[in-house]
Amino acid sequence: MDFELSPRHRQVQETARRVAREVVAPRAAAIDEEERFPEDVFAAFRDARLLGLSFPEEYGGSGDGILALSLAIEEVAKYCCASGLILLLTALPTRPILISGTEEQKRRWLPPVARGELKASFLLTEPGAGSDAANIQTTARRDGAYYVLNGMKSYASGTSDFCVVFAKTDPSAGARGVSAFIVPRDVPGFSIVKYDRKMGVKGVPTAHYQLQDARVPAENLIGGVEGKGFNTAMLTLNSVRPLVGARGVGLAEGAMTYALDYARKRHAFGGPLTDLQAIQFMFADMAIAIESSRQLVYQAGWLVDQGRFQRKDAAYLSIAKTVATETAVKVSSDALQVLGAQGYMKDHPLERHYRDARQLMIVEGTSQVQRVIISRALIEGELAYG
Repeated sequence: MDFELSPRHRQVQETARRVAREVVAPRAAAIDEEERFPEDVFAAFRDARLLGLSFPEEYGGSGDGILALSLAIEEVAKYCCASGLILLLTALPTRPILISGTEEQKRRWLPPVARGELKASFLLTEPGAGSDAANIQTTARRDGAYYVLNGMKSYASGTSDFCVVFAKTDPSAGARGVSAFIVPRDVPGFSIVKYDRKMGVKGVPTAHYQLQDARVPAENLIGGVEGKGFNTAMLTLNSVRPLVGARGVGLAEGAMTYALDYARKRHAFGGPLTDLQAIQFMFADMAIAIESSRQLVYQAGWLVDQGRFQRKDAAYLSIAKTVATETAVKVSSDALQVLGAQGYMKDHPLERHYRDARQLMIVEGTSQVQRVIISRALIEGELAYG
């Protein structure tokens, strides 16, 4: 058992760290204030070849995998969780194609994303179907050489050139009636009807999409087979859980580091805050949670890179996501507390870290859904300690 990162993983980590410090950190506050997608940050990621980390070489990427992308996200999220999401969004909308797509679909749609020429979005959630993904109401009806899509999608990235859309080709079949489609943004009848007003992660606008008699070529049915969409969606979510966890780890590390630097300089009761045992123990608890989360996330990334993101391994991925994202919320809250009233002000990044962290316990499966997966694995014997 080797807990050391490979030389290539360290190279990715160092590259991401440099971009994070030189490009992301100086822009982080403005990205939050402006509430616009930071094209300059995206360009920096593209120039550093970070956008193609999770893509196999034959589809335009570097073939480094999910662990490598997790390392890059961790570094970036220390300063800006929204910028970490930009990296995550190279994988979330493309994994359905990589997992279930035809060879032609993979070669057409994956390389442009890996090269930073196209952006993609993942459209699963609906106004009436979030965690209950099998209950989506969007439909796709075959009409000759096309499918006609109708429905609404919610909370998806609003900056994209194409979307992976999940819809019911057989509304009577429940989860077995869900199929997945590649839908270019310029398809007539496919539009954004509203942008969200969010608590945090404001640098990646999210939106509500409407499909109104949107005609999509049948060749854009992912995998060319109906009824495989729900399984594809679940495998996709499993495989990106380390990436969400990495956003949490990086955010927690950034928040703790900032608070610790402040505590060393801030004097109260005759000395620096770091002389106070109450504050010392807060930092110790932060470090315990961060280190635990980081190891779980790295293990989860390694598992996905070994192809282990099926149902039998899902609990390990869910544990990593849950621990890391809940750590981000707790650590950012405690780091803010160390600064007292200062932490509540926008003069410091901790109020932003706290707002951003809260998103992580919801996206790509809530903490409660993760616990459903973990408890099911225990009950069914897929996760056992005896």
